Amino acid sequence: MIITGATLRDSIISGANNIKNHSAAVDELNVFPVPDGDTGTNMSMTMGYAVTELTNLPDNVTVEKVATVVSSALLRGARGNSGVILSLIFRGFSKEMQGKKNADASNIVNSLKYGVEAAYKAVMKPTEGTILTVARISAEKAAGKLDEISDPVEIFDYILEVAEDTLERTPEMLPVLKKAGVVDSGGMGLLIIFQGMQEVFKKGRIVELAENGAKTEAARGVFTDGIAEGLTNSYCTEFLVIKEKGIAADPNKLRKDLEEIGDSIVVVDDSELIKCHVHTETPDIALGKALKHGYLSQIKIENMLEQYMRLQASKGEEHSIEFDKIPEVFEYVPVSENAEEYGFVAVSAGSGLSNLFSELGVSRTVEGGQSMNPSTDEILSAAQSIDAKNVFVLANNKNIILSAEQASKLADRNVVVIPTRSIPEGISAMLVFNPELDVDNNRIIMKEAIKSVKSGSVTYAARDSDFDGRNIREGEILALEDGKLSFTDTDPEKAAIKLARRLCSRDTNFVTVIYGADVSEEKANSVLESLEGRLGKNIEISLVSGNQPIYYYYISAE
Repeated sequence: MIITGATLRDSIISGANNIKNHSAAVDELNVFPVPDGDTGTNMSMTMGYAVTELTNLPDNVTVEKVATVVSSALLRGARGNSGVILSLIFRGFSKEMQGKKNADASNIVNSLKYGVEAAYKAVMKPTEGTILTVARISAEKAAGKLDEISDPVEIFDYILEVAEDTLERTPEMLPVLKKAGVVDSGGMGLLIIFQGMQEVFKKGRIVELAENGAKTEAARGVFTDGIAEGLTNSYCTEFLVIKEKGIAADPNKLRKDLEEIGDSIVVVDDSELIKCHVHTETPDIALGKALKHGYLSQIKIENMLEQYMRLQASKGEEHSIEFDKIPEVFEYVPVSENAEEYGFVAVSAGSGLSNLFSELGVSRTVEGGQSMNPSTDEILSAAQSIDAKNVFVLANNKNIILSAEQASKLADRNVVVIPTRSIPEGISAMLVFNPELDVDNNRIIMKEAIKSVKSGSVTYAARDSDFDGRNIREGEILALEDGKLSFTDTDPEKAAIKLARRLCSRDTNFVTVIYGADVSEEKANSVLESLEGRLGKNIEISLVSGNQPIYYYYISAE
């Protein structure tokens, strides 16, 4: 038996649907009960990036084309560490399926093998007992079975069997999982995707989206009266430009052409295609300009004003409609002759934090953090919207660093990722930047500055959890020190004061307290006053309104 392009296409759609249906259950496996984007959500959103493009592929498509489309889409849409690792695992299909119309058992096994190799190379310090282990052992054992199993469906059955067995053993490999009494969430997500794929391989049936999974998990906006009245370009126009031999596809020229007739422009260039998004009053002209660069595919034109008017007619006086949108569109800016030497991108959540980074010299802020990890595409878009030869990216979250690093590889300019794991680390990195130094020396001093910062945060438990021998209840206040649970409390202000004192040492000179959207100025000032009385005159304390969601306080000590 062989697997056709159509079968591979349907299997990946099925896998994407399956993880979307079960994303909440995978989220629940996360050891830390903090209210973040979580593994299941990130893996679901990453897979979802490929679904639209796959749906539009014809039944006579080759496995090579399917694998290429999936690899490109997942690379751009990867969110969080789990999403990046997942995208790299599927990139192995693109490498193995080159030049192939159909796939056999060895192709399936080699695809997984190549994907595992790419994923391990991308992770600086791979941790065993995670999604990496589940994928690696599955690939290794399946390779040893190829002499016995030549049917691709049977070999995939065996891959599933090994993946499930390995997943069950992850608590023995990773003590933190054993203490929490759970298996690895990323490994579970991968198994669920593979199970969805096998439904097509064995039964020819695509797993359908459950009713609660039908709503998009992408960022959403509200289409209100004010927006409708100010809408100058009514047609949301999306399409792919497929590059052809003999036609000099120029994404920069295409972007400039689209800028002349619309706004909200995104042009993402890949080896085989250019993905475009534009709001315009003349979609026909947009398509005509695009045809000069290749042939068009997956054309979608939606009248946003008509959507709004339809809702008005059906709902009377209260009119609002949620619609999918790109979280923030940064228009592409090529590096000019007069380009600045340096530009900066910072990931942050909350208007106060964005303003703070802007004051420190950051050119673009990407909305994101624990509650929503931005995709590789969003970080890339921000970096390429700055007219600078070198762009530093501050991830400000350990779960965003891998996505930022993938964006740096796709950029058309030098993008340097500073692996900041928290907002305070990002602020410290910006404070030591020296425009008189070259890129390498600035990278060194910014990374050194990170090491001198002790970071803490105060948030709440999103669910009941038994973590490290502690019985944590939903809603309980959590104090985190350098990303690890320090203690629990019942009051955010008391937790902030206690945490700040824990972060300080004899060498501490500065403490910064950043309070969030759910903290009143009065309560924040009470924390400041208490710390001023307890920390002494030798420590300078700064209070900043970050307006960040979810986290009551970010605290740093230097």
